[in-house]
Amino acid sequence: MKTISATKHIEVCFSDVDSLQIVWHGKYVKYFEDAREYFGKKYNFGYMTFYEHKCMLPLVDLEVSYKKMVAYDEILRVEITYVPTESAKVIFTYEIFNQSDELVCTGKTVQVMTSVDKKLMLTNPDFVKDWKQKWLEAN
Repeated sequence: MKTISATKHIEVCFSDVDSLQIVWHGKYVKYFEDAREYFGKKYNFGYMTFYEHKCMLPLVDLEVSYKKMVAYDEILRVEITYVPTESAKVIFTYEIFNQSDELVCTGKTVQVMTSVDKKLMLTNPDFVKDWKQKWLEAN
C-alpha cells in the first residue's frame, strides 16, 4: 500500500509563544491537529466524515519530538503522512519545518475507531475500506 501526504502552512501567532518568546511545547499538538483537519478536507477523510458514518476517532497515542526552537511570526510547514494499517485505527506522522527548511519537530498520532456510543471497532467500516481502495490501492 502506498502512503498519502498533505502540507499545511501555519503562521506562528503571538498566543503560540511563551515568556521565552518561543513556541510553547503544547502548541505543536495543535499544529498536528490543524494538519489532520487539512488532510481530512483534502482527502475527504475528516472528523465529520467519520461522524456522518456514526464513527469517532479518539486519540490514544501521541508522540512529539522537538528539534529546534521556533519564534513568533515564523511560517511553519507541517508535512502530514497517513500510515496505512489493516486495523481499525488512523495513524499519522508529522514533520514540521521552519522557513529555512530546518526540521523543528516530528510526531506521530494514533486514533482508534469507535462507534458514537464509544464502543471500540475491531474492523474498518465499509466507508474506510472504500476510502483506502480509492487513495491507497489505486494505481
